Amino acid sequence: MALLADLPRNEEGIATALGVLTQRLGPRVETGQALREQHGHTTTWLRNQPPDAVIFPQSTDEVQEIVRICATHRVPIIPFGTGTSLEGHVNAPAGGISLDFSQMDAILAVHAEDMDVVIQPGVTRKALNTHLRDTGLFFPIDPGADASLGGMAATNASGTCAVRYGTMKDNVLALKAVLPSGEVVKSAARARKTSAGYDLTRLIVGSEGTLGLITELTLKLQGIPEAMSAATCSFPSVEAACRAVIGAFQYGLPVARIELLDALQVRACNAYSKLSLPETPLLLLEFHGSEAGVTEQAEIFGEIAGDHGATGFTFTTREEERIALWQARHDAYWAALQLRPGAQGISTDVCVPISRLADCVTGAQDKLAELGFTAPIVGHVGDGNFHTLLLIDMEDPEEIAKAEGFVGWLNDLAISMDGTCTGEHGIGQGKAKYLDRELGPGAGAMMAAIKRGVDPDNIFNPGKIGLPV
Repeated sequence: MALLADLPRNEEGIATALGVLTQRLGPRVETGQALREQHGHTTTWLRNQPPDAVIFPQSTDEVQEIVRICATHRVPIIPFGTGTSLEGHVNAPAGGISLDFSQMDAILAVHAEDMDVVIQPGVTRKALNTHLRDTGLFFPIDPGADASLGGMAATNASGTCAVRYGTMKDNVLALKAVLPSGEVVKSAARARKTSAGYDLTRLIVGSEGTLGLITELTLKLQGIPEAMSAATCSFPSVEAACRAVIGAFQYGLPVARIELLDALQVRACNAYSKLSLPETPLLLLEFHGSEAGVTEQAEIFGEIAGDHGATGFTFTTREEERIALWQARHDAYWAALQLRPGAQGISTDVCVPISRLADCVTGAQDKLAELGFTAPIVGHVGDGNFHTLLLIDMEDPEEIAKAEGFVGWLNDLAISMDGTCTGEHGIGQGKAKYLDRELGPGAGAMMAAIKRGVDPDNIFNPGKIGLPV
């Protein structure tokens, strides 16, 4: 397991605050070992640092009350959505309280004419889209996991549809958050644009729970397309696939999703999802629009791909076939685990300018081969973002050390290409030491100054984003 520092604990303050909170909230303050470990570890491979208790608030007022009690006794608070983050965001290195927002899951208002919705943070992506189905609207951000929308905002999630619809920061119009003082801040109105002061919405979106606890979100919605088509095509190399993507963008083709799977990942998906795709680098695409439009878009992409050596191009507008293909993509993690039964997956992501994507992916593949790792690659190729899943024997310290070395090497490679050490996983604990390398010490100092100004006692998610402790 990766080495993580345990921060100093305020034992007396934690004990006192837990006593007060238990009196106020009764059975919604839980201290069972299994539940605490679940809220400290989740899907990350980093060492488990569980909180001292898990609390389930049901309203903004309750969140305020909890924060004020914890602030009085200087007790850390770590927000928790569904636990799908990958870089140790929900670990509790100084102990304290995990605030689980799953019971704040109300859809407060749907404004169909304005194409927006107001929700509490515990609403999940799938639950929201099920609720919206009869309105003809949907929320497009799809990170794969059925994450909570509060958690998705806190980590600026994106996923497969970001190439057309953007990331969470592009789709959150406004929010309400409880500050470390216990005050509630409203970041913006429902208007589609504003020039009123600092952009507090985007400051809090992506701040990983270090500045405020989101208790309400106003999200931008999209119309459900009249038609969708999905397409697949195989390529002789990763470079050829990336060149086809660049060609499609230069043509102005409005692609809704475009994913790259390397040959190893295609093999895993074939076995796991009972597919028969050629086991060479593959692009999986989706187009949104009218019936005629999505067919035309797919056909044009097929012509562009053919110019770059693509073979086996197929597309479909049949819903069941399209859903099956994307389900296979979303199951890529579980499929990959079958390549080495008993191994644990270490997932990491980087993002580079699209023109450097082929160099970065092939460089990663060469390095993985040199180190002897089984590690399939999938990428949101339209964004220059890709994920590597290293399959590791977590009982082998030498393998773990090599894996950590590779992650660091890949982060540095992406940064050297004018990219980022994380396109969508976030910094959390796992990527904290790479932030200064990417942005320089001035940016880190500015973030630290903002953190100190908002949270002088460092009680909101301490030890994350590499901020001073």
